[in-house]
Amino acid sequence: MPKHFLSLADIPASELRAILDEAHARKKARAGLLKGVEDTDAPLAGRTLAMLFEKSSTRTRFSFDMAMRQLGGSNITALSGDMQMGRGETIEDTAKVLSRFVDGIMLRANRHEDLLALAQHASIPVINGLTDYNHPCQIMADLQTLEEHGRELNSLRMTWVGDGNNVAVSFINAAAKFGYELNISCPPGYTAPGADIERARAEGGKVREVTDPAKACAGADVVIADTWVSMGDTDADERMRDLAAYQVNDALMGRAAKDAIFLHCLPAHRGEEVSASVIDGPQSVVFDEAENRLHAQKAVMRWCLGV
Repeated sequence: MPKHFLSLADIPASELRAILDEAHARKKARAGLLKGVEDTDAPLAGRTLAMLFEKSSTRTRFSFDMAMRQLGGSNITALSGDMQMGRGETIEDTAKVLSRFVDGIMLRANRHEDLLALAQHASIPVINGLTDYNHPCQIMADLQTLEEHGRELNSLRMTWVGDGNNVAVSFINAAAKFGYELNISCPPGYTAPGADIERARAEGGKVREVTDPAKACAGADVVIADTWVSMGDTDADERMRDLAAYQVNDALMGRAAKDAIFLHCLPAHRGEEVSASVIDGPQSVVFDEAENRLHAQKAVMRWCLGV
């Protein structure tokens, strides 16, 4: 069976730890190299990744593209409108056809169900580049970034503030794997899926729901925000109103530990989910976080392909 990377909840903690260690090692090994130069071992030479996009992308597209180049492989990028899938061909048939052409598939999908169907019918690894349900590659880069800044994951107190969206779900999934404490602070109607919280708790994850963002951030080592209006949301005005009290600003960061780190997966909307003073301030590591998408995904691809 191929090794898919679909959800952090489904991968053993020891293997996620190994992926993170690989990400650190590969980044360190590239010190001083030009971005377009291959890694010295080029472990994916001769391998090709299909990159399929149903949603627009900056970090996912460029990081996966450069990751394959640096690993010595190649990639083929297609938007849904470029493919017969955009004209009604089934996910199942697409999976079977692409399995004959390439060595792996990365899908950035509108619906998580489509990702699962693709993985079920593919005979090659499938990587989750984002769905409406979760975003596991992002969290691996985030955790790499925290460790780069000298933090031990199993001793951290982390707080998610805002919409309990797909990124929040992957932070919940990872809590049971890496041992950090996680407060989820969302207004009514925007809470993270209860099933994921209960699964994490059942596996030993220290996840709490704290509606008041000030209480949730008190003493936190890491504060995390994300956009209030995601791709495909049609209720922007309502979301802006309902989430207004959950902006991460100087007052809220002031509730966290003095050396607290701010994370945001980008793109950000200054003046909405985060103030400019926070995201552009000294506690923010959002561009380290964005860069590490490249290194974390290189490690994910090596894990999937077994090389």
